[in-house]
Amino acid sequence: MKRPQSITFRLTLFFSTASTVVLIVIGYWVGVAVEMHFEEQDRHELEGKLALIRHTLSKAHSPNDLENVAQRLEDALVGHHGLSISVVGPDRRLLFASPDAALLAPLLEKQSGFDASKSSGAVVWSQDGQVYRGIVAAAATAIPGVAPATAALALNIGHHLDFLAAFRKSLWLAVAIGILLTALLGWIAARRGLAPVRDMAQVARGISASRLENRLTLDSVPVELVELALGFNDMLARLEDSFRRLSDFSSDLAHELRTPISNLMTQTQVALSKARSADEYREVLYSNLEEYDRIARMIGDMLFLAKADNGLIVPHSEPVNLAEEVRQLFDFYEALSEDQGVRLALAGEGGIQGDRLMLRRALGNLLSNAIRHTSRNGMIEVRIDQPAPGEIRLTIENPGETIPPEHLPRLFDRFYRVDASRHRSHEGAGLGLAITRSIVEAHGGKIAVTSGEGQTRFEILFPTRG
Repeated sequence: MKRPQSITFRLTLFFSTASTVVLIVIGYWVGVAVEMHFEEQDRHELEGKLALIRHTLSKAHSPNDLENVAQRLEDALVGHHGLSISVVGPDRRLLFASPDAALLAPLLEKQSGFDASKSSGAVVWSQDGQVYRGIVAAAATAIPGVAPATAALALNIGHHLDFLAAFRKSLWLAVAIGILLTALLGWIAARRGLAPVRDMAQVARGISASRLENRLTLDSVPVELVELALGFNDMLARLEDSFRRLSDFSSDLAHELRTPISNLMTQTQVALSKARSADEYREVLYSNLEEYDRIARMIGDMLFLAKADNGLIVPHSEPVNLAEEVRQLFDFYEALSEDQGVRLALAGEGGIQGDRLMLRRALGNLLSNAIRHTSRNGMIEVRIDQPAPGEIRLTIENPGETIPPEHLPRLFDRFYRVDASRHRSHEGAGLGLAITRSIVEAHGGKIAVTSGEGQTRFEILFPTRG
């Protein structure tokens, strides 16, 4: 498969092509403008001399005055080198001719049938290795009944053509150099403009699981690439956070599994250290069964979260009365709440479409968590209301120790505990809130937590549509 061209090459090619077209057009236009300037200059000079001839002939009032025309024109046109003039009277008699007037014969022959009342257009011709531009026009006299005379004028434009040839050569050489320079400058500009992209590639090459702290410096990034650089930095931040969480999760998982396995090994070794009665062995097996149950619950919770991460949790849809589910959970936790000296209160009604068992598990996790952390003689309040059309809000609020703000964003992480040193084995593995969030999100809802002034509040927003 052919490798695509680099962006630098494409930008350079585009810039060079565009500048080449522009320079060629400008060069052509400048050449044409200079040539037209010389044509206009020659035409202006020829018309000026024609006006002088016409003025001189207009003073001839009789045939005798025509005899003096030659002398008058010679005096008027003295010093005009490179100018050839021939004035022919109405009877084809030559009234005036400059020393090199013979070269005007081709011009007069080409214009033999012209309308004497009008001026001819400028004619360019070559003769004896020289190039001329000339005109033929009528020049009227003041003699009554006499047809106008014919004046032929020509300029040697060889020096103009030599200048134009040299000018065009220099112009196109400058255009060629300009094209090469713009190509070089385009390549440099493309390289410099794509420097932030190369920086991104360099940062990306240095990324590994242990090196995710590198970021792009936005000060050196062009405005057009700021969004890309921000997105790249955000991606690195998310990766760094994900790897940190994964590392913490692996460490916590190993720690959580090590405790029950260590207990199992210790109890088994003690049981095997000497002969024991059947009751003693039965006691050891019961103790081991508790640890096995703890490991099984942890593995079950991990499998549930793994399915949630991969979108494999598909809640069964049925009408769920949230208030009724909360009342049933109150009955279930009644003994625990009484033992803790905690009162339970419910206010409001509401229902959604969802999986009854999954929702009961999520609410049970929140309620058991609130009971464990509510101070004695405190009251847990559960409120159900509708903050906006199409939404149902369920709030669980309990008094207790305020959770520091830095812990709130990670409270739903797996195995995360605000104070790990106070963890007790019967409180579970720290997966309850993570499972609760997965269930809520599987139902299209959102869960948030706030804590302040001795009150902790969990708030869930569910959509009411099915």
